[in-house]
Amino acid sequence: MTKFEEEFNYLIELSGKVLIGQVDAEAFEKNRIAFFEKYETDQQQALPVVPECVAGAIESIPDHYSAFEAISLINTKVNALPEENEDWLPVYNWLCEGIENQDIFALAFITGKYEVEKPQLFCLKHIDMSKSDAHLNWYLAKGTDNVLIHQGIKKGKLPKLKCILKLTQQEIDSMQTGSYELVPVEDGE
Repeated sequence: MTKFEEEFNYLIELSGKVLIGQVDAEAFEKNRIAFFEKYETDQQQALPVVPECVAGAIESIPDHYSAFEAISLINTKVNALPEENEDWLPVYNWLCEGIENQDIFALAFITGKYEVEKPQLFCLKHIDMSKSDAHLNWYLAKGTDNVLIHQGIKKGKLPKLKCILKLTQQEIDSMQTGSYELVPVEDGE
């Protein structure tokens, strides 16, 4: 464990002790300030990267909460009425994927500094139409008035046209895509 991780874990431990009254808030605040002064200028420390749903949760949790209270709040929200937990369930599931995600959340929450991960985008290539056409691959696209159409792109060329639909895996999973192949889209396309 690095020195940074040791000191960060100690800060998290202190935040929990504040919650149960073993450490007063003033002592915690002094440790928190010292920690950030020490590591704020460290350019080697990359910002934690969190999914968009986690970033939304971090922004909606009051600033005066400790990391322990924040995670407890997420747990409470998930166990609340089903209509109240829709936004919190993906955050809870991400936290449950492992201790690494919990540490990433705690660091992002405590510092308020993080990056939001950009989801991988895909376009949908129609398998049957592309096989039967010797010259073009056919992709799902938006036509005029946002009507879904198929757009032909010369074989061997990557689809870079703005009209080609670019979808996240989650969006694709919610659709009935039929005979389509997922084609990853690179950043900037």
